[in-house]
Formats: sequence, structure tokens, C-alpha cells
Amino acid sequence: MKWRAECVKEARVQHAVPVTENPRWMLQPFYIEPSYITSINSDELQRVSSEASAMNKRIHYYSKLASSAEKDLIAPDHVIPAPDEIYIYSPLGTALKIDGSESSEKNSSIVTIFMIWNTMMGTSILSIPWGIKQAGFTTGVCILFLMGLLTLYCCYRVVKSRGTIPLTDTSSWEFPDVCRYYFGSFGQWSSLLFSLVSLVGAMIVYWVLMSNFLFNTGKFVYNYVNDVNVTEAIVSTNGTDKVICPSPDNGKPLNRSLEIYLGNGTGFEQFELWWSKTNTVPFYLVAVLLPLLGLRSPAFFAKFNVLGTFSVIYLVSLVTLKAARLGFHLNFNFSQVQEFFVPEFRASFPQLTGILTLAFFIHNCIITLLKNNRNQNNNVRDLSIAYLLVGLTYVYVGVMVFASFPSPPLAKQCIEENFLDNYPSNDILAFIARIFLLFQMMTVYPLLGYLVRVQLLGHVFGDVYPSVIHVLALNIAVVGAGVAMARFYPNIGGIIRFSGAACGLAFVFVYPSLIHMIALYRCGQLKWSSGIFHVGIIVVGICNLIAQFFM
Repeated sequence: MKWRAECVKEARVQHAVPVTENPRWMLQPFYIEPSYITSINSDELQRVSSEASAMNKRIHYYSKLASSAEKDLIAPDHVIPAPDEIYIYSPLGTALKIDGSESSEKNSSIVTIFMIWNTMMGTSILSIPWGIKQAGFTTGVCILFLMGLLTLYCCYRVVKSRGTIPLTDTSSWEFPDVCRYYFGSFGQWSSLLFSLVSLVGAMIVYWVLMSNFLFNTGKFVYNYVNDVNVTEAIVSTNGTDKVICPSPDNGKPLNRSLEIYLGNGTGFEQFELWWSKTNTVPFYLVAVLLPLLGLRSPAFFAKFNVLGTFSVIYLVSLVTLKAARLGFHLNFNFSQVQEFFVPEFRASFPQLTGILTLAFFIHNCIITLLKNNRNQNNNVRDLSIAYLLVGLTYVYVGVMVFASFPSPPLAKQCIEENFLDNYPSNDILAFIARIFLLFQMMTVYPLLGYLVRVQLLGHVFGDVYPSVIHVLALNIAVVGAGVAMARFYPNIGGIIRFSGAACGLAFVFVYPSLIHMIALYRCGQLKWSSGIFHVGIIVVGICNLIAQFFM
């Protein structure tokens, strides 16, 4: 009854509040602890000044005197900070300084939609065709649409989660704050853990892919400079648009030949010895990326985020051109096992659901992205449109690569976890794609490392840069994990599906559904149908994670 009364009281307060133009008293008090502040417009880390700390303590004092419904004890104007002194406190131990200009705060709906699209489009797109192969073509396409709808609904629940908290100003809250409100310190630390799983998993995938792209790029350059004509001794097609099968599990060899090269044979053998995809190249990246991870601010690399958009556009153009040249090769069969095709349904479909959980994952930062939307009433619409665009992009790339894969002579089983591996190193179009992606990932990798540092060291030590030793130890651990996986388990599909199912269990399936059910229960509005539906979502997330260990 207590929570039901609070829900009713909150509704009355919302209707009782008059709307005036730029009312100063509507600026809700907030409290910023004396921790590091990260400024958008500055590369330097700043401490909260003593004056700002004192001001925030006064605001915190006023906020304790009365509820938001009582205007008599609201902090007076001279206590409220100026717009250029407002900070948003983060549960990760930092405060983000917001630029007071309107142009930097608000975005149109079209900008918001493409920001979400660009944020979600990551390395998972390279494994979508492989995931469709693992599930079967028809089953894979259906799962793409279903997972898109499910993750969209859970993301919608994340967006609405702040509104379920009564009598509290949550305008500056992020989803981990909501988790902390409902689940206490367990919600805070568990959200941190699963967030770190997603970040470290992404960094490992990046290291494996960067090793792959660097290897193929170096091989292309060496062959071109030394006039080496190589016919790779693997299963492949003939013609100008050659497609290869690096690991022919069920493929029928069509063209297997020894490597033919012109030039110094000893030099070529030495190159192959020192330029190995798993034995040497992953270690070469350490010399470049480890120093970059030690930088105090990654602001310089944030300027290259636009490369992600160009990379995706180029990949879409690449698969379109390849499909136009190769044509479609499909054969629908739901039961019979064939030599060159896979069944329309396969029991290994959870591998695709694990990949898609990470492919559609934006739940830990969606509130931040939508805060800057100019019209907050359009948040749900813009989020839905962004998910639609992401889903269509995944479906298009996955279907085009799978359908155009030349079967026969190659088997669909030959589709690799990174579909670019199905194009030889001397393919010009694939070479350009690898260059784009390599440079983009080398600029994003330090950003991911910075986020890991902020979340882990900020929580444990209260300082994102406690000392050079702490930062170096963390960076060596993260880089070591990437090198080890690139050396012994360079399978991005497996890494993506495990990390996606793990972090998605908390942020996508469990926390949004639990918070929604708890909020409805406290207001006396929880129905059996809603409870069964949201418990079912939680069960899907648990089964999705467990199934990855049996694939």
C-alpha cells in the first residue's frame, strides 16, 4: 500500500506542477562527489573545485529538506549552479561536464537515429552470414527479426525504467543508477561486471580481427611489391571473383594446387615464417597499441568515429557487388542433408542468437544517446526506427553473403566466421575493406580501453589514473587476453556469441524485465500475463547463455 500511495502521489504532483518558461525552481538539486571530472571539450582531467564542492553540498542539503512537490524549501537561485557549471554524475566514478550551448546539447531525430545505428553497427556484422549458416537460412532470417524485436522491447523497457522511480529526479540517471536503486550495491557491481564483460569481449574480438586484417594486408603488399604470383593451396572457385574455402569441413575440393611464386624462394619462405596470422602478427600489434592504451585521454581517437559509418557503407557495397557478380545459389530443404547446402533448420541456431544479442546490444548507453534528442516525445519512435535500420542492415548483409556464396562448387559450410576470410588476400575489394576496418579498429581500441579503465579503476580506486603501474598492469592484462585469443582461439564467432550472451543476460533480458515487474508490483498493477511474459524473457536470456556451452 505504501508504494501504491507513492505512485498516486507522484501522479498528483506531476499534474500539480505548473509549466512556465525556463523556471529556475524546476532545476532539481543534484550532488557530485569529489571525483575526477571528464570534460567533453577538454583533454585534461580536472578535480571538482572546492567552491563547486561546497555549492553542491548546499544543494544536497536543500534537497534533503523537502520532497520535490514542496516548493518552499527548493534551493534558491543563487545556490543553483550556472548552466556552464552543471555536471552529470556517473555511477562509474566520473562526472561529465555538459557544454551549455544549445547546439551541442540537442540533436534532431535523424541525427539521433543514425547515432544509434552507428553505435550498434560493429564487428558482429562480419559474423552474421556465419550465424545464418549455423541456424539454417530460413531459421536464421526468422531469428534475426525475432531477436531484433525482443531486444528492441527490452531496450524500450530500459528507456522507460527511470520513470518507474517515484518522487525522485532521475533526469541525470543512467541505467546502472536505476539498477542500484532497485537492487542496491549488488545491482551496481553486477552491472559493472557485465559491462566490463562486453567491453573486454569487444577488445578481444578487435584484437583477433586486427591480427587477421594486418596479416592479409601485409601479405597483399608483399606479393605486390615482390611480384609474387601465389595460388593458394586451398579449395576455391575459378574466375575473377574468386571465393575460397579456408576450412573445408564438408566441401568438395575443386581446385587444390601448390603455391606458385616468382622470385627468391628463400625470401618468400622467410616472409611466411615471420608473418604468420597466429604466431607472429598478434604480437606485432602490441608494440603499436599498448602505448596508445596508456594515454590519459582518448579524445584524439574519438574524432575518427566517422570511419565506422564509412566501413559499414563500404561493406554493404562490397557484398552487393559480389552478389551481382556471383549470383544467388539457394536450395531450400528442411530435412535432407545435402553435399553443398545446409538444412533450413539446424540445432546449432543458439550460436546465432548469441551473436545477435551483442549485435543489437546498446542497452547500457541508450539513455545517454536519447538524452540529447531535441524532442523527447520522439524517443520511442526514433529508437524503433534505428533498430529497424540496424536489423535491415544485418539481414541484407547476411542474406546477400549467404545466398551469393557459390554452391556448388563450394559448400555453404565453408562460410567463415569472418566472411571476409572467404575472399583471397589478393582480392582488391576485400583488401580495401580490410584496410578500412583495420584503421577504424586501431582508433576505436584505445577508446574501449579507456572505458575499461574508467569503469574498473574508477570503481576500485576512485581514480581513473591512480598511477602508471596500475594502468600499465590493467593494459597488459587486457592486451594479453587479446593476444592469447588471437594465438590459440582466433574464432570471432565464438567470442562474440559468448560475450554477447553473458552481458546480454543482465542488460538485455534480466534487469529490464525485473525492474518493470517490480515497479508494477509496487504500484499494484502487475498482472499475471505481464509477469509470465517478462519471466519468459528472463528464461530466454538464461537459456541463450547456457546453450552457448553446448554448441
